[in-house]
Amino acid sequence: MTPFDQLGGELKLRTIIDQFVDQVFADRMIGFFFRNADRARIKEMEYQLAASFLGAQVEYSGRPLDQVHGKFPIMGGHFARRRQILKETIEAHGVAKEIEQLWLDHTEALRPLITPEGDAGCDPIAARERAKSA
Repeated sequence: MTPFDQLGGELKLRTIIDQFVDQVFADRMIGFFFRNADRARIKEMEYQLAASFLGAQVEYSGRPLDQVHGKFPIMGGHFARRRQILKETIEAHGVAKEIEQLWLDHTEALRPLITPEGDAGCDPIAARERAKSA
């Protein structure tokens, strides 16, 4: 049985992703990154990414994460905020601790594709320069 199955399958994962993305869009610290984004598309890409690593027979069809995020001045603090929203959403849905940890570890492993800042730091000058060169 895969973590995807243990979680509750497609319906449960889509419910979690829907709430998570809605909270990200509404968040004061990171929501501005999404002001021109297609919410339905973001939800689908998040679903595909999560379902795939959780063991579902789903393939992520989005662009490479470093290409998608490279044009934005994402700092370590932004990444940490997104991770915290994900953690709170997962917990609110009563996801088993083993799956929660697997999901959060996977998210952390993606950090270098999103931001070069390895902690919750915020270097706005470096972030703007990265965004300009992307």
